[in-house]
Amino acid sequence: MFKGEYNHTIDTKGRLIIPSKFREVLGENFVVTKGLDGCLFVYGNSEWSAFEKALKTLPLANKDSRKFSRFFLAGAVDVEVDKQGRILIPSVLREFAALESQVVLLGVGERIEIWSKDRWEEASEYDDMDDIAEHMSELGLMI
Repeated sequence: MFKGEYNHTIDTKGRLIIPSKFREVLGENFVVTKGLDGCLFVYGNSEWSAFEKALKTLPLANKDSRKFSRFFLAGAVDVEVDKQGRILIPSVLREFAALESQVVLLGVGERIEIWSKDRWEEASEYDDMDDIAEHMSELGLMI
């Protein structure tokens, strides 16, 4: 499982250092794709395979299923860690997530999220956590 928050910079060529604790779990190559809420999702190869398998079970005749699969699969790229511990994020993904200079990497269980620092600061306001916690208990998560 991934956990923690790390602040890094992305250079003008789109190279981003992946924290060593994350690299230990991810290995030398893994998948980066568009994520929800305007960030990027990073999956290890086994987690990505399981996600692809789940997407294959969605009914092709359902428009939302097609759109959902397209969103994640069309944006997905295999990346490889270089000798400095960096990956190259393609420009289309950098534009999607508004990654310019300051970047936040979050470990969130089975995946990593890559956020622009500005978007993360907006998304990480937790004023409504009591309400959210109540809703999570309705979904079966007991704290």
